[in-house]
Amino acid sequence: MRFALTEDQVALRDAVRELLAERCPAATVRAAWPGGDPAPVEALWRDLTAMGVLGAAVPDEHGGLGLRETDLVPLLEECGRAAVPLPVAETAAVVAPLLAAAGHPLLPAVLAGQTRVALAAGPFTPYGQRAEQALVLDGGAAWLVPLAGAPPVTTVDGARAAVRSPAPTGEPVTRDPGLLRAARWRADLCLAAQLVGLSRALLEMTVAYVRERRQFGVPVGSFQAVKHHLADALLRIEFAAPAVLAAGWALAQAAPTRAADVAAAAVLATEAAQTTARTAIQCHGGIGYTVEYDLHLYAKRVWALTAGSDVDGHLEKLAGVLGLKGAS
Repeated sequence: MRFALTEDQVALRDAVRELLAERCPAATVRAAWPGGDPAPVEALWRDLTAMGVLGAAVPDEHGGLGLRETDLVPLLEECGRAAVPLPVAETAAVVAPLLAAAGHPLLPAVLAGQTRVALAAGPFTPYGQRAEQALVLDGGAAWLVPLAGAPPVTTVDGARAAVRSPAPTGEPVTRDPGLLRAARWRADLCLAAQLVGLSRALLEMTVAYVRERRQFGVPVGSFQAVKHHLADALLRIEFAAPAVLAAGWALAQAAPTRAADVAAAAVLATEAAQTTARTAIQCHGGIGYTVEYDLHLYAKRVWALTAGSDVDGHLEKLAGVLGLKGAS
């Protein structure tokens, strides 16, 4: 099976990439950290809303673009590549499709960008300081919980503006096990796709740096050890990217292997991002650790996202599918 992007998917990806290159450079990501200017972050939210990104996976009849998970993957990768400091990817992949499927009345306000809903991730809710509500997938139900008064949480990536996740209260959005299962799969797909995009951004930054940085009269990138590190990172990205596309296809087609496909994508994307972030910092040397240099904005996003990736749980699922549980 060949997982290549169609012309329409490439056109959508390129349109999002062009917008993010203009509206979400490193300066916008840096502005999202505490003490930064909120204006470019708010402008980014308005532009992505106007493009229809928030409703990308919502059916046409509910006001969305009607895209499937396969179409969504390139869009999510671009959000990761730019380290978008807003719950855009999570809204497009999880929040809006779930509200649409459940027939929730808040959907129009979400698609219009009037109400922001962050996706709770365990004890923390990333972007909770920039959202009015949190979507909490807790046990056998999904809940929308107000975030007013939620205590802020300091994390490794200040641009994610996290808060402590609120306890579910009130009437749930849905208790349908099928909708909840699909939402969790899309959440894992969303994380994996963003990690692939981040990995590409980090690798591009590092290749550009080692071409310019000179030592002993030659570019650092000409050293064989540096080449090997970068080649290893590229190899992991090239293995992960098709797996993420395959997982998107499996979800779109309701394939019986979709749980395993999503688990494999999450594991490969996590490993690729961790390797690439480590390689990027190593190849940059001391400058890679400084807050003045943009590299840390993307490396810390990788660390934050991979901390929420349940690699052990995904590997356990894969072991079960492959009949490896209990093998010595």
